[in-house]
Amino acid sequence: MTAFLYGANVQANGIRQHYLRYGGVKPQRDPVIILPGITSPAVTWGFVGERFGRAFDTYIVDIRGRGLSEASASLDYSLDAQASDLVAFASALGWARYSVVGHSMGARIAIRAARAQPQGLARLVLIDPPVSGPGRRGYPSKLPWYIDSIALATKGCDLEAMRAFCPTWTDEQLRLRAEWLHTCDERAVRTSFEGFHSDDIHADLPRIEVPARLIVAGRGDVIRQEDIDEIRSLNAGIDVERVPNAGHMIPWDDEEGFYASFGDFLGAKLDL
Repeated sequence: MTAFLYGANVQANGIRQHYLRYGGVKPQRDPVIILPGITSPAVTWGFVGERFGRAFDTYIVDIRGRGLSEASASLDYSLDAQASDLVAFASALGWARYSVVGHSMGARIAIRAARAQPQGLARLVLIDPPVSGPGRRGYPSKLPWYIDSIALATKGCDLEAMRAFCPTWTDEQLRLRAEWLHTCDERAVRTSFEGFHSDDIHADLPRIEVPARLIVAGRGDVIRQEDIDEIRSLNAGIDVERVPNAGHMIPWDDEEGFYASFGDFLGAKLDL
């Protein structure tokens, strides 16, 4: 039985924001907003929504310029605009309390939004956020990987063509990426990638006052031990969990390990 309820749009922060809802209201549990990464439309996180929906009222959002959310040649794709989208989205849905789970770019958006200490934000989960920034080492992935795969998907491609970019993914995962990647606006992706290197999220971390958990991939090179040490020095309230057998795309690499890393941090475990 699926936990998926519906997809919908909301006008928030002056743009159309599209989301997928899973699970429905769970009394005494805060709803959860999931923010995907730089080229991950909400639909590609549907399998995560299915699990989360068993425990929480879950909303997977298409970040502006991705999926079915608004995109245009003039839209502001900055980190600040994306953070304002998140706060406005929660406000538009009228929640007194909510939790945010962000992966990669989505985690950076969550950090920037939490800096302003918005009303209602209760918990924050940061999944392998890029720790690049001014004067720091670059993000390990390169921009052409994103741009070339978007161009391929825009022309139309099958899962076998997408496999060259994501060789460890399953056929189902590749098929979904091939279908939806063309909805990622190239300018949005370029702006976000450049922001990985120009936006200083480390300056935001000391201003996060809600309970926060950092989930780190055990494989890959996005977050190293020295990065964890620095993050903890900036905000001792951030606890850390590792998923040893996963690279940056943690739920794709070790789905059960990913769910286990949450424990009951959000108020309930993500059990089967």
